[in-house]
Amino acid sequence: MPMSLQLIFPNVQILSSDHWVSSPKGYQRKKNQRTDSWRAQTSQQIQNATADCREILSNPRLTPLHGTLDVVMNQNVSLSCHSDSGSPPVRYTLFKHSQKVSALNRTDLNPALFNLTINSASDVGEYKCKAENEISNGEKYSRSLNFTLKEPVSKPVLSSPNSQAKKGQNVTLSCLSEKGSLPITYTFFKDKQSIQAPVKMQNREAAVISVLIKSSSDFGMYKCKAENRLRNNTKYSNSFNFTLAEERSNSQPLIISLGLILLLLAIGLALAIPFFIIPSYKAKKCKRPMSSTGHTSIEKVEESEDRITYAEIEPVQPEEEYVNLSVIRRDEQENRSCATIYSKVLIRDGAQAGPLHSPE
Repeated sequence: MPMSLQLIFPNVQILSSDHWVSSPKGYQRKKNQRTDSWRAQTSQQIQNATADCREILSNPRLTPLHGTLDVVMNQNVSLSCHSDSGSPPVRYTLFKHSQKVSALNRTDLNPALFNLTINSASDVGEYKCKAENEISNGEKYSRSLNFTLKEPVSKPVLSSPNSQAKKGQNVTLSCLSEKGSLPITYTFFKDKQSIQAPVKMQNREAAVISVLIKSSSDFGMYKCKAENRLRNNTKYSNSFNFTLAEERSNSQPLIISLGLILLLLAIGLALAIPFFIIPSYKAKKCKRPMSSTGHTSIEKVEESEDRITYAEIEPVQPEEEYVNLSVIRRDEQENRSCATIYSKVLIRDGAQAGPLHSPE
């Protein structure tokens, strides 16, 4: 309901162009030099004050309820539009790029709330709101507000070039999120305890730290955390564990050396078989056994007649009883001569002790 306001000025009376002023000694008359126009203006002000009272609207304020202008895709946001002063009812209107989005009427002094959903990049443009009531001299607008579309970070990957380590060794850990609006802040943990100050990366690069393995307790579970300026958008990596590398004994170099030597011997033996062992074996097969009396076995000669190329008896002196017989055989399969076999033939009474086979 409209309110009426009546103004009462105690101890003051207006008389013609003079007026009375109250003082500790009572009322004193003071001569007013103003004209009758002053008196008319004062009367008008008193009449206005006694009429129905309406407060003029102030410029509204447009603010996000979640406290930040950074938003992500498909996020729901709420905007508050409110004038700190102004008599209700007040009509609030929300605009985006000078286009009307929605309007609300408030019959109390509470702000108007506008709910939005960020479905695309076009939903992060400039927003304003307007406030108006029945006695405003024109509309009152808020300052513009602009959302910034941000991408949440993806789950980071924690890795190290060394999965095994030993005491006294320095190892490195790297943490990287493939997606997310920059900058991204990385924090490293061991057994849920932070091991280093957060590292803020302005570029799409991994955060890298160095860890000294002092004792067995340093082989615990490691993790890293990634976050950017978006609220409630923190991602943790999988756990990573170092394993203790086995200490090498002093006998290992010797074992390795012996293994290499055996390997070289095996290679040498494999190479010697076709070049040395097989030819030597074939040469031995070419030789024929001798009889105990020094005579060549007739059977052996007959079996190998196809291999005899020629037989030659050296001339002997009459007084000699022995002559040298040389037999050269050729291996037709391999087209080469076999070893020369020397034997002695006993000559008695001008007769030959045994038959000789002609090369023919």
